[in-house]
Amino acid sequence: MNSAIYEIFVNKNGKNVHDEFVKFSRGVFSDKYLIEAKKQKDKWNIKTSPEFANFLVKYCLEKIKKEIEVSGVIVSTFDINEKAEFNIERIKQFMGVKQAVVNTKTSPEKIIFLMNVYPKAFFALSFNSEEYQLKIKPKAPKSAKPSTTGEKEASADFCSLKTSDKEIISDLFFDNPDFNEAKIKHNIIIKEIILPKNEKDPVKIRENAVRKGKIERIAFYDGKEKKSEADFEA
Repeated sequence: MNSAIYEIFVNKNGKNVHDEFVKFSRGVFSDKYLIEAKKQKDKWNIKTSPEFANFLVKYCLEKIKKEIEVSGVIVSTFDINEKAEFNIERIKQFMGVKQAVVNTKTSPEKIIFLMNVYPKAFFALSFNSEEYQLKIKPKAPKSAKPSTTGEKEASADFCSLKTSDKEIISDLFFDNPDFNEAKIKHNIIIKEIILPKNEKDPVKIRENAVRKGKIERIAFYDGKEKKSEADFEA
């Protein structure tokens, strides 16, 4: 699989983009999809903002072939217990948001299955394997709001991945995969929201609306700035 950013800039087909951008309204959303990375011998230490959480979890799980210890929370507004094929320790609920607490040993396939059933849930899960050491803060991310002046600068400290997998480097750092140190941020500009015709359900209107705009990518590779942008419709 590829990240939504890779899809927009490289594949241009929006395959994974729609579900990612449902949370965005019209406006400018600065400092999103943050990435920082350092190469140490044949491994990379990668840190990201929460927008990459589901991608990192699913990508790594698809590569792991044996049972693993998994901990963290799955955040949603609906009950995932019905479809979960692994143990859910308990459900924490506040203001209509449910956090399913996970602390179990299970197969990657069972988590991937749940991610496919509930693509809009937020999988803040941590686990280790020989190839991947993934840590994600076990909490819900802040909701996406248009940028305002005086905001605290966002940081890439929500997800942490240590890996020697060159394929994920080629995805996250597609415009310069050969580096020692990198720092990247994206500005999301939603110019237009196209509402589905003949739909009256407000939930379905929001979920099926098409967002049009562009993404600005500001990257620093070993101290050298590299800017690019891409239009999207998803």
